[in-house]
Amino acid sequence: MAIKTVQQYLESVKKLAPRAYLGGKRIKNILQSPTAISIIEGTARSYEMSNDPLYKDILTTKSHLTSKEISRATHINRSTSDLEKRVEMAVLMGQELGTCYYRCGSSNALTHLASVTWEMDKKLGTNYNKRFNEYLRFVQDSDLVLSVGVNDPKGIRTKRVKEQDPDMALRVVERKDGGIVVRGAKLHQTGAVAAHEHIILPGSLYSKGEEDYAVAFAVPNGEKGITYICQYNPYTVEREFEDDVSQIGNPRYGQRETAMVIFDDVFIPEDRVFICGEVEFTGKLRDASARLHSTCEGACKAGWLDLMIGAARLSAEYSGLENVPHIQMDIADMIKVREICHALAVAAVARAKEEPPGSGVFLPDITFARMALVYCSYGFWEAIEKATDVAGGLVITMPSEKELKNPETSEYVKKYLKSVAPAEKRLRISKFLQNWVCGLHGAGTWVGGGVPYGALMAAYNSTDWAQKKGLAERLAGLK
Repeated sequence: MAIKTVQQYLESVKKLAPRAYLGGKRIKNILQSPTAISIIEGTARSYEMSNDPLYKDILTTKSHLTSKEISRATHINRSTSDLEKRVEMAVLMGQELGTCYYRCGSSNALTHLASVTWEMDKKLGTNYNKRFNEYLRFVQDSDLVLSVGVNDPKGIRTKRVKEQDPDMALRVVERKDGGIVVRGAKLHQTGAVAAHEHIILPGSLYSKGEEDYAVAFAVPNGEKGITYICQYNPYTVEREFEDDVSQIGNPRYGQRETAMVIFDDVFIPEDRVFICGEVEFTGKLRDASARLHSTCEGACKAGWLDLMIGAARLSAEYSGLENVPHIQMDIADMIKVREICHALAVAAVARAKEEPPGSGVFLPDITFARMALVYCSYGFWEAIEKATDVAGGLVITMPSEKELKNPETSEYVKKYLKSVAPAEKRLRISKFLQNWVCGLHGAGTWVGGGVPYGALMAAYNSTDWAQKKGLAERLAGLK
C-alpha cells in the first residue's frame, strides 16, 4: 500500500475497538468520543498532508527495506539528511497542529530499536533485528500509526522494582512456546487509544536479576488483556461537555491526549518481541532514545512557538500595543527562545553519526540533543511568561465567546472589550493564547522528554574535566 488517504485512515480507525475509559465511563466508539476524535483529527491531517505535493518531500521518503514510498514517521534515519528532514517534520507538524504529532514517538522508537537490535544480533548472535525488520515492513506497508509506551508506574521511587510490588514495572510473567506473557502498565502513553499498534520499551536501566523487566515488543491496539484509562483534566471537561468546540482554544486538535495502558497478562508472539532479558542493552536503548527524542523536543516546540509568537503579535495589534517597546521586547524574547530551540535541534543532527558503526542507523549528537531538551524546557516557560505579559489579564478573566450571542450581554461585551479590533477577535485570540499560557503545554514540555535535571547531570558527568581544567591552567599560568 502507498501512503494512506485520509479516508483509508479513517476506515482503519473504525476497526479499532479498545477497552477504554474516560472520566469513569466506557468509550463505546472512539470516533464518537469528543476527546478521542481530536487525536484522530490530528492524525488524519498528517495523512492529508502526506498526500499533498507541497509537503511530500518532508513527510514521505523511500523505505530502505522495500524502496517503496512510505511515511517518514515509519522510516529509519539512515543519514544526516534523513535527520534534517525529521527535524523539519517536527517543526512543520508543530505549526500545523498546535499539539502533539501523534506519529512522532513511533518515528523515534523505531530508529532506537533498529540501532540496538542490530548491535544485539552482532554481539549476541540473536535474531532480534531480523524480527524487527519484518515488523517494520509490515508497519511501512500498512502505513500504521504507532503509540509508544516507556514510562512505568515505578511505585516507591527509592526502591528497585523487585523490592516492592513487582508489577510497578511492566514485566514478563511467563515464557511459553511461541511467545511471552506480560503484565504491568505504561503511563503517559501519547495517542494510545486511537493508535493502530503500540511499541513498548523498557522504562528504566536494568541489571542482573531484573531480566524479566528488560523487554521490548509490539502489540496491536485492543489486544486481549489491554485496558486504556484516558487522562482527564479541565481541558478534557471543556471538550467533553462543550456543545460548540469552536469556542475552545485549539478547536480541532486540542491538547496532547494520553492514556494509562494496562497489560493484564497479555500474550505477545515471539516474532513481535525485540528485547527479552538482555539487561545490558537497556542502557543503550535509553541512550538512543535520549538522542532522538530530545532533538525532536526542540524542533516541535519551535513549531508551537511560531503559533504563540503569531498569536502574541495579533494580541498586541488588536490592543494597539504593537509599537510599545516593552511589548516588542517580550515578543523578541519569544523569538529568541524559538530560534535557539530550533538551532539546537539542527546542531544535534548536523553532528549525527552512524551508531553503532555498520548498523546504517544515524543518531543525533548526544550533547546537543541534551541541550535541546534542557533549553526547550526552561525556554518554553519563558515564552509563556512573555506571551502572558503581552496578552494581559484578559487571557485569564475573559468571558465565554458565547456571550456575543447572548442578547442579555452581547452589547456589553462588544462595547467594553473592543479596542483597535472588535471584541470578537480579541476574545478568539485570547482563548487561543489561553490554551498555551494557562493550559497543559508548559508542564507537558517540562516533563515530556524527561525533566532537564537528568540531561544536565548527564552532561556534567560526561564532561572531560581534565581537558577543560587543563585549558584553564595553561592560560592561567598554572602549567
